[in-house]
Amino acid sequence: MLNFLQPPAHQPAIAPEKVDAHYKRLRWQVFIGVFIGYAAYYLVRKNFSLAMPYLMEMGFSKADLGLAFSLNATAYGLSKFLMGGISDRSNARLFLPLGLLLASVATILAGTSIGMYNITVMAVFQFLIGWFGGMGWPPCGRVMTHWFSVKERGTKMAIWNLAHNVGGGLLGQVVKWGLLFAASLGVSSFAWQFGVFYFPAAISIVIALIALLLIRDNPRSKGLPSIEVYKNDYPANYSAESERVLTTKEIFFKYVLTNKTLWFVAVANAFVYFIRYGVQDWTPAYLTEVKGYSTEAIANAYSYYEWAAIPGTLLCGWVSDKLFKGKRAMTTIIFMTLVMAAIVVYWLSPFGATVDIVALTAIGFFIYGPVMLIGVHALDLAPKNAAGTAAGLTGFFGYFVGTSLLANILMGQIAEHYGWAAGFQLLIGGCVMAILLMLFTYKAEKKINHQTN
Repeated sequence: MLNFLQPPAHQPAIAPEKVDAHYKRLRWQVFIGVFIGYAAYYLVRKNFSLAMPYLMEMGFSKADLGLAFSLNATAYGLSKFLMGGISDRSNARLFLPLGLLLASVATILAGTSIGMYNITVMAVFQFLIGWFGGMGWPPCGRVMTHWFSVKERGTKMAIWNLAHNVGGGLLGQVVKWGLLFAASLGVSSFAWQFGVFYFPAAISIVIALIALLLIRDNPRSKGLPSIEVYKNDYPANYSAESERVLTTKEIFFKYVLTNKTLWFVAVANAFVYFIRYGVQDWTPAYLTEVKGYSTEAIANAYSYYEWAAIPGTLLCGWVSDKLFKGKRAMTTIIFMTLVMAAIVVYWLSPFGATVDIVALTAIGFFIYGPVMLIGVHALDLAPKNAAGTAAGLTGFFGYFVGTSLLANILMGQIAEHYGWAAGFQLLIGGCVMAILLMLFTYKAEKKINHQTN
């Protein structure tokens, strides 16, 4: 690990009468930092999806584009897991902006004529974008577990999780603004590259600098007590050892790879992510080819899908906490059943654009709750100094298996050779598998809840 990325040293304790004021101020500050910082990662994550209609016009097939795009998710999943181990032993204040800066530069290069030379070159740049993009979640998980205690973490994580949708929803609008800006400058020859790649990346670079100013790694580095002491909220497995920076061997082999429940959750996550990105990544191509939507209509639909997740995620968290008393599996089963129903309507509805958009929005509304709950579950299954790696394992399954193999490669091949109907049947099958796996997870979850209580 590079020396400049090492976690900051613990500082001498500040005066007790100053602790509360400092804690309240810094908690808001770091939360805003990781929220906007992670939202900006989504401005340079899925740009290739919005470029697909233009690339198809240039003669590239859906199967080839899906293969190239799969490298994004493959690299993201690997990075989220492997870089998560590095992040758990790094300064989150530096780690998050560094990944965002590198992803932004790679996105700019991907939009050049060199970056679109052929499918192989596209795949290389998608791999780089995915790898750098995987550096975003682990430091956020580290910050949230250090600054927010267990009893408040579910609510705070649900709110923070909306950064996915704020950033993802803004991408469609930012692309639209970039296209308009390019047109006003009279650069029509590369207007779509400017709107899809350059403009979002430039905004992300600015936000990386703002995140650097706001984020702080952990309370002890600012002379404050640990969050457990401050909130008097101690997990069952908490001890002074929890504040120690763990070795790589301890993180992977003591707390993550040998955790059977975590593996079970990770496999379920693969199918949740397949639905999430199997719908999202192919929406521009599907709406263009089958429904005949304009670029502006597609950008709006892309945004609605993401923004609908904001109330949906909050509702999912509330249902999980209030109705099912923290039983995440049953909440996920209900939401995935509703996702499946919305997919059927999105596919088969004969009633035109309004119903199409409502159904797509409903998918976005219901799918992100399960995504959030699985992430929270992963954080709770490991010590806070291994939280990034634990979440990285579930993320690896979500992005490598669910997104890269199923949503990008398999979905692209199926749509290319067997048509969109077969693709939608695959999505429905994925919903069924997610529901079945969460039924098995429910038993393990009940046992853990019983031990905690």
